[in-house]
Amino acid sequence: MYISKPVLVALGFALMLGVFFGLMIASNFHTPPATHPISTQAAEPVILGGRTILPPGGANDSWSSGKAFVDVAKRVIPTVVSITSQKLVRSSRFSLPDFFHPWWRRDRDPESDEPRGRRQQGLGSGVIISEKGYIVTNYHVVKGADEIYVLNDQDRFDAEVVGTDPETDLAVIKIKDTGAKFQAISLGNSDDLEVGEWVLAIGSPFSIWLQHSVTAGIVSGKGRINVGLGEIVYQDFIQTDAAINPGNSGGALVNLRGELVGINTAIYSDGFSGGNVGIGFAIPVNLVKYVARELIENGKVRRGWLGVVIEPLDKTKARELRLDVTEGALVSDLDDGPARSAGIRINDVIVEFAGVRIKDSNHLLHVVATHKPGEVVQVKVLRRGKVKHFLVELWERPQRVSLGERLRERSFDLGFEVKTLTPELALRFDIAEDEGVVVMKINEDSDAAKEGLDIGDLIISVNKNKVRSETEFWHQIMQAREKNVILLHVSRSGNRFFVALKLDN
Repeated sequence: MYISKPVLVALGFALMLGVFFGLMIASNFHTPPATHPISTQAAEPVILGGRTILPPGGANDSWSSGKAFVDVAKRVIPTVVSITSQKLVRSSRFSLPDFFHPWWRRDRDPESDEPRGRRQQGLGSGVIISEKGYIVTNYHVVKGADEIYVLNDQDRFDAEVVGTDPETDLAVIKIKDTGAKFQAISLGNSDDLEVGEWVLAIGSPFSIWLQHSVTAGIVSGKGRINVGLGEIVYQDFIQTDAAINPGNSGGALVNLRGELVGINTAIYSDGFSGGNVGIGFAIPVNLVKYVARELIENGKVRRGWLGVVIEPLDKTKARELRLDVTEGALVSDLDDGPARSAGIRINDVIVEFAGVRIKDSNHLLHVVATHKPGEVVQVKVLRRGKVKHFLVELWERPQRVSLGERLRERSFDLGFEVKTLTPELALRFDIAEDEGVVVMKINEDSDAAKEGLDIGDLIISVNKNKVRSETEFWHQIMQAREKNVILLHVSRSGNRFFVALKLDN
């Protein structure tokens, strides 16, 4: 076959270009093994924040392969369960007459005039903390339940309540004796947890069909208090942006070592869907350890009691007390208890308790509560700039006295009483609002009655601060005691108005 000279020249030129570009491409992809980003050589571990991290480039580089959380999820998922509960809810006496409801008679006991009621189901999550089948969850998950069931994959077990602690919103349940052993989660140390650290949340959002859902996020904050859960006394929450939704309550918050660092408890929501908006809260595992151990051993939580009324120490109060620090808890009042007997006085600032440096009043509340009655502890205080030490034998914490009762004992008579809004109270007083406190009793001769407040009114804020419970209401009254006036925002039959009252000290 004859090939012309111009064609041969063109083919030779094309061949040269091909060889040239081939060499260029090969040189660009060639990198010495020692500097290759995904080298098969073992990478040197890095110490970061007190933790040993294997950086990208290691032989087991899960970060580069996109499987950073896979190992954690595989180890933790078997220890997280779904919890379903049932309880009998009595039908309301305020239902409509018979001719409006042909099914009315089916909802009543034929041998009694009492409503028969209906079965209400609940859903939550829990974490196995013992191979014997002990599970920690939220108190509100099992509150009032007549029957409790635990689901782990396809297995379903009957369970019973071991003990509950409403003041921390924690509960321990136990799978009824099956003779089986269960995989328990490893418990971490929430004090070591750092803001910005990766965490995973595992639970059953919305449905048992979504059990073992895993979401990832970081620790957004620590020591969160006053987050709208006024009925929980011991608030020291971990904040996270890992997606937490209804049904996740009682589930696990774990670090990247697969250790439990918190029990998922609450979320902020948009108020419509009730879903996640990136702000969730978990109870620190160090508090969970103490409460769970007490519930398993005693059926209740025994807490030490110091017998002091405390408040935060701000710059103004510190200056008045000749102090140059604002850390610690200011003693504003004393009960007839161990602190008074030991010699602690009003205006002392507690800066150390049992060797623990006290950050603020909320911190002291938690530290004291994790010590048992009968323990003798050393308490360090500042008194007018001088350091004093006291040995105090803790008493058992008496039944909680509400802030409202404490106020009334100290002559803060508002002339009316309130209760946290419940569905029953909303039905009784025809209240369309979702949150607030309801006026239950009122003295007709009081200033509150003269200003127009009445039984059935819903108070939604005090001095422009929203109140969702009795505790939050009385807390705001406490805060207003120096102003000698309170401004109540009231809702009545869909109409809102303000009531201003003087506060007699």
